[in-house]
Amino acid sequence: MSLKLVKLSKENKELFDEMMDEWSKESGESLTPSAIFKNDYHDFDNYLKNLEIREDTSSLVSDSVYFLLDENLNKFIGATDIRHHLNDYLLNFGGHIGDGIRPSFRGKGYGTELVKLSLEIAKKLGIDRVLMTCLKSNIPSKNTIIKNGGIKENEVIKDNEIIKRYWIDNR
Repeated sequence: MSLKLVKLSKENKELFDEMMDEWSKESGESLTPSAIFKNDYHDFDNYLKNLEIREDTSSLVSDSVYFLLDENLNKFIGATDIRHHLNDYLLNFGGHIGDGIRPSFRGKGYGTELVKLSLEIAKKLGIDRVLMTCLKSNIPSKNTIIKNGGIKENEVIKDNEIIKRYWIDNR
C-alpha cells in the first residue's frame, strides 16, 4: 500500500465523486466521518467551501478533513476529520478523530493506516493526547483504535447506544 492523506481539491474531484457515489449507496449505517456527509457533495464548489470548520462556534470546533489516497490504485479509500481541540460534546462522545473507510475497502487494513496517518497530523497540530470513540458494536473500529495505541477509559451512553472512549498517547 502506498497511502497518504490529501486535502480535497478540484484536481481530485473525480476520485472523490467515485468514493462518495459508492458510500451513498450504504443505508442504515452511521456514516463516518460525519464531516464529509454534512453537505451535498454534488454541489462540489459549495461542498469544498464548507467542508472544514475554520472558526470555533458555540457548538463546533475547528477541524481538518483529509482523504486517504491509495496512490497505487489512484483511489480515495476513506476520510478523516481531525478536530483541533475538544468541546464538551466531543470530550464525551466524539473525540479528536473521526474516520471512515468506504465500503468496498473495509477489512483490508486501511482503517489502521488511516488512523496512524491521522495521528501524525494531530501531532503536528500539537495534540499530544488523542481521544477516539466508537460504538461498542463497531468491533473493527475498536480494533483499529487499539492497534494505534488506544487505551480504553470508559463507556458512555448516548441515544441508547454504548460509546467506548479511548485515549492515545501521541507524544
